[in-house]
Parts: sequence; structure tokens; C-alpha cells
Amino acid sequence: MYETILIPYDGSDEAQMGAEHGLELAAALGASVHVLYVINIPGTPRAVALRDDEEEIRKRYREYADEILGELSETAEEKGVEAVTATRTGSVSQEIVEYADEEVVDAVVMGSAYRGKIGNLIGGTTDKVVRSATVPVVTKRMSADEIR
Repeated sequence: MYETILIPYDGSDEAQMGAEHGLELAAALGASVHVLYVINIPGTPRAVALRDDEEEIRKRYREYADEILGELSETAEEKGVEAVTATRTGSVSQEIVEYADEEVVDAVVMGSAYRGKIGNLIGGTTDKVVRSATVPVVTKRMSADEIR
């Protein structure tokens, strides 16, 4: 069914929930996972103050990515799941979809935050991935009770 699963991961509660589901699915299917962190530095054109500190900001994002991707890789290993990690920079939803196509993954598994009725109308990263991915996207949405 699925041999390779992409898990977009940013360390948030909803991403953790999606990652747990993705790892459980991978373990049950004997699949491997790719765990992707996307660095998204907002603002174009960039403010002068941000531009001056951009390299330091990128460095901090990369360090954070290495930390959380390493932790999730360890969790995958404990579950007997082979994990590949990657970090990209750009629009989060676009990078997820492009990575899935380039790495020829069979499915994307991601969490989605509870955003209420109005938020569901606007859509977020998960909604954009669902609408534009060329592979199945499995989502696990937080309930209002799961918000911390």
C-alpha cells in the first residue's frame, strides 16, 4: 500500500499528533518515513532589521530543525521505522508538495490544528497540501479539547 510516507513536522502540538499517527501507520505497514521541516521566513521584501539578522535567524531555524528532526528520528527508530530527515526553505505547503513529488512518496501524513468554524473556511497549510498534493494526504485534526 504505502512504502514511503512523508511527515511534515515543525514540533507543534498538531505536528506531533500527525507524526505519531504517521509513525504508527508506517510501523503497521512496514513503510519508511521522510520527515520534513520547512523554514519559512515571512516578509517580502524583507524589513531592513530582519535582513541584517537573516543569517542568524536561518541558523537558529536550522538548529531547531536538526533538534526536532533528530528527536522524531529517534522515536521512529524505537518503533522500528526507518526515517530520512530533510530541511527546506520556502512556502511551507508548496515545499511539502514539491518534496512529496521529488522523493516519490506514497502518502503524506500530517496533523491539523483545531481552528473553529471560521478557520475551516479560510484554510491553512494542511488544507493547501490536501488541495494540491498528487498523492493521498492523511490528516489528523485536533479537537477543541486537545488545544493546550
